[in-house]
Amino acid sequence: MDDDVQGLEAVLADFARRPNTPMTDDRLRDAMCQCIERGLDQLPLPGSGQTLERWRQLATVGGIDLALLKLFEGHTDALVILAELACTPFAEPGIWGVWAAEPPNAKVRATAGSDQQFRLNGRKAWCSGAQQIDYALLTAWGVDDTPYLIAIHLDQPGITIDAQAWQAVGMASTASVDVHFDNAVGYPIGATGAYLSRPGFWQGGGGIAAAWYGAAASLARALHRQRQQGRADAHADAHLGSVDAALSGAAAALRECAAWIDAHPQENAQLPVQRVRAQVEMAVEQVCRHVGRALGATPFCRDPQFARLAVDLPVFIRQSHAERDLAGLGQLLAGLEAEDWSL
Repeated sequence: MDDDVQGLEAVLADFARRPNTPMTDDRLRDAMCQCIERGLDQLPLPGSGQTLERWRQLATVGGIDLALLKLFEGHTDALVILAELACTPFAEPGIWGVWAAEPPNAKVRATAGSDQQFRLNGRKAWCSGAQQIDYALLTAWGVDDTPYLIAIHLDQPGITIDAQAWQAVGMASTASVDVHFDNAVGYPIGATGAYLSRPGFWQGGGGIAAAWYGAAASLARALHRQRQQGRADAHADAHLGSVDAALSGAAAALRECAAWIDAHPQENAQLPVQRVRAQVEMAVEQVCRHVGRALGATPFCRDPQFARLAVDLPVFIRQSHAERDLAGLGQLLAGLEAEDWSL
């Protein structure tokens, strides 16, 4: 029997390792352009007194489509960064992205030139939406490892997009690809180190949690509709109760965090944001489990929006670094003189 299994695995080895075809969806760019044309990307700035309203809009887009949300959140985050650092590098409107991942094997080097231009060389990994957007803010490094934030126009010589490594099924259409730079032109944004030190860095992390929440709430609504219309089913009702408890707790945590940010707009929001991200992530995992067990295969196979959200959300929520983020939260708490767990 073992020989038969090994023989089958050998015969099918090449088939199992076949690459997934990289997908792009032009409708994503069209939808994002509609948002910009109608001013729907002009969200309240975080810390402006309307942080919760900003997060509600991110949650709404997340509940519609996470591939679109990926573009929408990156674009609106870039607008916040440009506003905070008082920069307008390009006059023409377009779709923005933010590329700040720094894996050790992919670095972009920035060399200062004339007229405030930098020349960029190297490879940038995890460049979400590169096939759909017009502009990007990316982190890069000077020859002495000085950190820079650079604005680029993607429609120029010296920029090559490589989507072959992106093998995801979830979030397939907003591929986080590799972008190669060969003497491409960019423009510095803000002072060195300003990208990480500004208050909006951690405030923006709370917006990501709101998007996770919006997608999970959309899946939960499918269960709620089924329970409104379906026959009596105590097990399905128990799943709905579990979903409600998880989402209600996450919503309360998001509201509390947004209120804290608005009350302390210039303070470091790392602790409240790391807390809320952990709380929302746990709630999302609960919702995905209970909704799937309650509804069975039908919506996964016959409801296109539900099916996309269900396959995209587990990939999208891995923006969290799981136990590594929890360890970071624990280290922050351990450094405090006293915890704040009183009611």
